[in-house]
Amino acid sequence: MVIKPSKLVAGDTVGVIAPASPPKPGPLKKAISFLEELGLDIKLGKSVHKKYGYLAGYDEERIEDIHMMFKDHEVKAIFCACGGFGTGRIASRLDYTLIRENPKIFWGYSDITFLHTAIHQQTGIVTFHGPMLSSDIGLSDVHNLTKKSFEQLFQSKDIVYTNKLSPLETVVEGMASGPVIGGNLTLSVSTLGTPFEVDTKGKILFIEDIDEEPYKVDRMMNQLKMAGKFHDACGIIIGDFKNCVPEKRDQSLTLDEVLKEHISDAGKPVLKGFKIGHSSPSIAIPVGSIGRMDTHDQTFIVETGISEDNDK
Repeated sequence: MVIKPSKLVAGDTVGVIAPASPPKPGPLKKAISFLEELGLDIKLGKSVHKKYGYLAGYDEERIEDIHMMFKDHEVKAIFCACGGFGTGRIASRLDYTLIRENPKIFWGYSDITFLHTAIHQQTGIVTFHGPMLSSDIGLSDVHNLTKKSFEQLFQSKDIVYTNKLSPLETVVEGMASGPVIGGNLTLSVSTLGTPFEVDTKGKILFIEDIDEEPYKVDRMMNQLKMAGKFHDACGIIIGDFKNCVPEKRDQSLTLDEVLKEHISDAGKPVLKGFKIGHSSPSIAIPVGSIGRMDTHDQTFIVETGISEDNDK
């Protein structure tokens, strides 16, 4: 059963947590001001400003923040401050019954992909693969479409992605319809062999990544292919692969060669060129909502991820 969280309205309280790495204070402060401009009140998690190596506090502290925000009936949405590293460490220790009984907007991407996959597959709640607070909204120059992505939390409109947003390319022709799943390629691969292994059966899989050379992307794509994830999917959306270039170009396959070789074999419809992920603009996508893709007119439409109900 798919559960769509309630929409936001001005005056709602939202939580800000750091379930992976610690955010930079300056950009986070700027991003919080943006949320306040949307009419939202902010409640910070206890570990947001903590540091434990490359983590925002000990595992127990980050887990406590997640549980606290889902349990708090005043909090209507949970925004992750940044990605980085560490969400895979805590996924097996989350209380998914608590989360299922308190559905609310959960927003972020990159390392947060592990939590999107785990939460949606364990609870049925639609989550949001959307731009980060400190690492996107907190930048000095933020694309207007990145900011506009937050509007989908206040009004139940389908997300319509066409060539008007970015040039799209058909890799394999066809049409597909099904729940949308995926996110960061590295994190999706890291779910394999765990209780939270990404399930792509009958679903539209979307992937994106950053700073990974083609040989590393090759290795990860091959692992997903051998695990049957491309074969099981009904369609594939290729998002942004920022800075995924070879250090030695004359000794490397291109990123396009790697992506196409592994995906095309599955024979499923594939579109590429989406500004989803580590990109500017960064377009938010509801994870778990029904998507429809058509390579003939190069469109990708995803149903709204929110319910019109608001129990404020």
